[in-house]
Amino acid sequence: MKNLRTLALGAIVTFLPIAVMAQVNSPTETTPEAKFRWQFSPYTYHFTPDGQHKNVVMVGVEREHADAKLDGVTLFTNSFGQPTLYFYPWGRVYKPISGMEQISFKWTAGVLYGYKDPYEDKVPLNYGGLSPALIPAIAFEFKSGWTAQLNLLGTAAMMFQLSTPII
Repeated sequence: MKNLRTLALGAIVTFLPIAVMAQVNSPTETTPEAKFRWQFSPYTYHFTPDGQHKNVVMVGVEREHADAKLDGVTLFTNSFGQPTLYFYPWGRVYKPISGMEQISFKWTAGVLYGYKDPYEDKVPLNYGGLSPALIPAIAFEFKSGWTAQLNLLGTAAMMFQLSTPII
């Protein structure tokens, strides 16, 4: 767990300056600023429980651009207790859904790193711990800025997530 915390802190510290620099170097007179969010997931529900499954805990940072594009990075312990990184340079948010302002649909796409021997076959197209990922999600803003989100993790699980803006 200590290694995961170190990896998480390192990734967040690395990602934030890059994101801030991108904002500083972009024209802001005509383009609204991007919004940064902290993400946290305390629980993942596995559709088919397995005695090898461990608790999944996730932390991350996500950026929503003015044009509704998403990118971000998350660090988590995967279902088998291995430290794992999900870097997603592609994504989009759609809101409101069916006229309901609090509900949005999201998708992100990127690369997972961390599913290693003996669990490398637990995610598709894994090579050396790297595998592509596509994660659809539905989100509900229950308090100004606070969002609860359900992430569908293929046919394996559903992750419950909370997020809030970075102040």
